[in-house]
Amino acid sequence: MSKQSTLLTADEITGVLGMLPTPATPDADHWSCTQSVDLNETARMAEMIVAGGVSILLTGGSFGEGATLTWEEHQAFTDCLVQTVGPHCRIFAGATTLNTRDTIARGRALVALGATGLFLGRPMWMSLDPRDIVRFYQDVAEALPGVALIIYDNQFAFKTKITTQTYAELSHIPEIVATKHIGGPAIADDLRAVGGRMRVLPVDSQWAALARAFPEEATACWSGNVADGPEPLAALAQAVAGGDYNRADLICERMAWAQSAMFPDGKLENFVDYNVPIARARLEGSGLVKSGPPRPPYLHAPEAYWEGGRETGRRWKSLRVLFGAAVVFQGSAGRAQQAQPEMDSGDANSD
Repeated sequence: MSKQSTLLTADEITGVLGMLPTPATPDADHWSCTQSVDLNETARMAEMIVAGGVSILLTGGSFGEGATLTWEEHQAFTDCLVQTVGPHCRIFAGATTLNTRDTIARGRALVALGATGLFLGRPMWMSLDPRDIVRFYQDVAEALPGVALIIYDNQFAFKTKITTQTYAELSHIPEIVATKHIGGPAIADDLRAVGGRMRVLPVDSQWAALARAFPEEATACWSGNVADGPEPLAALAQAVAGGDYNRADLICERMAWAQSAMFPDGKLENFVDYNVPIARARLEGSGLVKSGPPRPPYLHAPEAYWEGGRETGRRWKSLRVLFGAAVVFQGSAGRAQQAQPEMDSGDANSD
């Protein structure tokens, strides 16, 4: 497959990209567990999310416990998604490892299972020089020509943020169609630097502001809340697609309110230190997905952090009620009709 036959283009990355958790079996928190993925719950979760209008799924991030799954579990999880919702969505499977050759081997196997493309962080044993970041993604693209790549950019996980100049260079690799951006002041500069050749994805609660400023380029966002309920995200995607930025602003305000509870002392860095337990608590609070326990070694967090995650889940559940009319489910996957619920500025500022 040649570079000219890349499976997807940046223009096809639209709407909400859902970051998936990996549901766990009851014994997943013990080292002796050999198959910790609850495949039945995985299938049920995936059908619910895709039926809610989310058509691009990303796996194996921090929230998805990509670092604690065995290779066999990565394959089982990906295969379950492909078999369950593969015809109705695009699946970018996490393939991050500590080196280039293992990443390529995993990527090749996951694509063979039916993954659309790869969700790809970079090796992080040491911080990579910007030249080596570009070389890493070039090597993967050369080894897997035509396989679409979404960059996983997280300065906490990967020791440094990708610079604006580096993004400009990466955007000329045809296989790279998007990057999951951590946000902040640099996102506008990074978006300009890539010249529309790849999508720079904001988090859901920041999508409205970026789309208002860059309506042609900011056509998609990422969300870690899809398993907490897709209704608010479907409403946001509809508002952005329709250019109704006032409504999109109000929805994003509600999302930011819901998510604020999971940031201890209001600090992102405190959240990322305990991402896995907090994310499990969030699923507990929202009540849609049976997440199971976290996997070792990321098992514990201060109780206040757990409760902050539960509160975010509960708040998100209230947003599902608020936007419950946004999606009318039809069938088990991939089909939905949308209608707008009423919401005014008073709703957006209430707790």
